[in-house]
Amino acid sequence: MLELFPEGFEELDAGDGVELVAYTDAGGEERLWAAFGSVSSEAMAGGWEDRWRAFHRPVRVGPLWIGPPWEEAPAAANTVIIDPGRAFGTGGHPTTRLCLQLLLDLEPRGSLLDVGCGSGVLAIAAARLGFSPVVAIDHDEAALEAVERNARANGVSLDLRRADALAETPPATDAVVANVSGAFVEQLAPQLRSPAMIVSGYLESERPEAPGYGAERRVVQEGWAADLFRHQE
Repeated sequence: MLELFPEGFEELDAGDGVELVAYTDAGGEERLWAAFGSVSSEAMAGGWEDRWRAFHRPVRVGPLWIGPPWEEAPAAANTVIIDPGRAFGTGGHPTTRLCLQLLLDLEPRGSLLDVGCGSGVLAIAAARLGFSPVVAIDHDEAALEAVERNARANGVSLDLRRADALAETPPATDAVVANVSGAFVEQLAPQLRSPAMIVSGYLESERPEAPGYGAERRVVQEGWAADLFRHQE
């Protein structure tokens, strides 16, 4: 579903499983049929475009408070305001929180590259935590528009670039964060020139390989995992 609808989809409880709901057109419905073999569809009433707002709730990760602009942040929190727009990422998913947990403990807080930055949650949080400079790349123009808007709202400066990290050599930074997928980690690692790499986007049962890197620390939450890798000479 993430590959089919990177802009987001809805997950609903359905008895002994879950129901995954994508708001799409006929072309999207055809892609669902091709991927899953069986889907159901129905026309949506007006206003469905804003239903996601009901699920965009604030989260706390250590000193960080991450939430939408229509929620009020605690006075003492290190605040990250995120309005994802059409980009993926609100801060609420376990993989995002796990990446932030590892970022909080990463020292020194030097330069950082966010690969597949989505709405900019990780890049902006890193800047708020003192990482500098922070480079955020994504192949999706809508994502970069969302990051630019969110960075401005949070008063942070980011180096935004539209790029494919697997087709182009990413810039060398002190650390990299990539919340994408386990398969992506294995392809990305050989491209990097960074001593530390924080990755997620996969289940606890998965153990992605990172060529050239050794696993140092793993954190898990709600069946998801994130790993800190260190470059090996």
